[in-house]
Amino acid sequence: MMELKKIKHNIATATTILLTCGAVNSAVAQQDTIRYVGKTLSNVDYHHGQLSPAVGVHATQIMRASREHPETADGFGWTYNHQPMMAYWNNTFYLHYLSDPSGEHIPPGQTFYMTSKDGVTWTKPKVIFPIYHIPDGFKKEGVEGVSKNLDAVMHQRMGFYVSSDNRLLSLGYYGVALDKKDDPNDGKGLGRVVREIYKDGSFGPIYFIRYNKNANSLATVFPFYKKSKDKKFIKACDELLSKPLMMQQWVEESDRDDPLIPLKKEYKAFSYYHLPNGNVIGLWKHALTSMSKDDGKTWEYNPMRAPGFVNSNAKIWGQKTSDNRYATVYNPSEYRWPLAISTSDDGLNYTDLLLVHGEISPMRYGGNYKSAGPQYVRGILEGNGTPPDGKLWVSYSVNKEDIWVASVPVPVTSEVKEDANDVFNDLPNGEELKLWNTYDLSWASAKIEKKTDGKKWLTLRDKDAFDYARVERVLPFAQKMEATFTVMPEQNDKGLLQVEFLNKQGLPSIRLVFDSDGVLKAKNGARYGGVTKYEAGNEYTITVKLDVTSRSYTVQVNGSRESNKIFYAPVDGISRIMFRTGEQRYTPNADTEPDTPDFVDLPDTGVLIPEAVFNIKSLVTRRL
Repeated sequence: MMELKKIKHNIATATTILLTCGAVNSAVAQQDTIRYVGKTLSNVDYHHGQLSPAVGVHATQIMRASREHPETADGFGWTYNHQPMMAYWNNTFYLHYLSDPSGEHIPPGQTFYMTSKDGVTWTKPKVIFPIYHIPDGFKKEGVEGVSKNLDAVMHQRMGFYVSSDNRLLSLGYYGVALDKKDDPNDGKGLGRVVREIYKDGSFGPIYFIRYNKNANSLATVFPFYKKSKDKKFIKACDELLSKPLMMQQWVEESDRDDPLIPLKKEYKAFSYYHLPNGNVIGLWKHALTSMSKDDGKTWEYNPMRAPGFVNSNAKIWGQKTSDNRYATVYNPSEYRWPLAISTSDDGLNYTDLLLVHGEISPMRYGGNYKSAGPQYVRGILEGNGTPPDGKLWVSYSVNKEDIWVASVPVPVTSEVKEDANDVFNDLPNGEELKLWNTYDLSWASAKIEKKTDGKKWLTLRDKDAFDYARVERVLPFAQKMEATFTVMPEQNDKGLLQVEFLNKQGLPSIRLVFDSDGVLKAKNGARYGGVTKYEAGNEYTITVKLDVTSRSYTVQVNGSRESNKIFYAPVDGISRIMFRTGEQRYTPNADTEPDTPDFVDLPDTGVLIPEAVFNIKSLVTRRL
């Protein structure tokens, strides 16, 4: 009888908790808060989530980690690279990211810095915050262990600040991890550092702008900012310290009772934007949200999950866009893929979900807490500059290994109204890829190039043994279509180029392949059939006429007789055409182990392969 009463009591308690949670969520649902009201959801079984791409996104790998060839990467050969931050100042993009030799929270750590005039071509990484040695005997309250021959690791949620008198400050945080499971963002580290970046590209001295209590009595290597002889620098730092929204970004690393932090609870990775009425929308990991009506001094309610949003333990970025609308960029799943964008007219109700980055390259290097996918997205914070092109710019890491940036044209859309008529040499300079989505890597580029005859081609190069170049063109939906494209391969004995016709969800139905054996092939179910042989340096104009209702198409090469083919997979219609210099990837997936074992690398991570080059002259489509 007693056992039965206990069971009934437990059931009653659980029911009360569920009802209470439901009431809390219902109350939050009534709050004036952001919410996702769209119907599109991401399918984690696909790296692209089966999401339609935002038209014209250019994703660029700006730093490819390489332990074996550090001269091509950061000069150190470090393979844990993560948490990039961006600013736009002095007609220049600025980016910094933190780095460790192999894994998260495993020292030493330092922060690298890169710049770009156009967001595509970036400088080699430089060290902006160097390795910092922790004094022997350093302890953390409540954490076992004492530092001995230990260096700090960096952990920062804020990267840049532009002062009212137009000074650019860069910030970092020196945390302490006594072992690989210890957290450097537990408020028990050394403190936050700051240095000025000058217009000529040089740096000012490094200062501590805020110490943790643990470090108050230490003789730190860098002085306190008040010791600077530059009064305007001190003024800029004081200005920064006076802004609650800036300080809210510091909550994880700061002392848990730091009076500068308005909301002291451990909500992570804060970003925000203002609404027209002056209210502030705050965003944290897990798509937590709240609203402030006094510029971050106080918050209307404890951050709660934004209704309708799907997001796990990864960052979510929000901002106002150049068309006076709003966007959030995040991983809309319990995994760190894909990277997607959702847009809103009023900054509160988000109605769509579109793809930004839908590729996961193989994780080449093992390491502590390395997660697969494009993640930890961060854009340009209010006040930190506005690029003149009107695009939304974001930075992120892939696999906590390589550093990427992506530009998203504004207004954000997933549709085009006109058929493609892209003869690249005839298009205005700089606008050739306006309607193309590109996946452009350091060792597998996708760019417009001028050849020796002065004509422009879309050129895909690939010397990356682990990844590929990829481009795609969104088209008006069609069930009957004619598509003509011209390709000039520069070799026929290595590399490959796959051409696929995709539906709105990114599912292919037709695949043609310039294969490494010198044969152009078509995928027929599980097998491939030859279409024609091809030679290096020759142009091949291919016309495909397709009919979705009969699942059939014809292929014609350089005016030859048409050959009849069948779709290798059914689709409802065609919405894009894709060119890719490698085989489609299917791992990781939802059942892949979440953490790569420490120091377990893929074989031959330093291998260099001969470059394969494919040039695309044009793509012209016509709905039938």
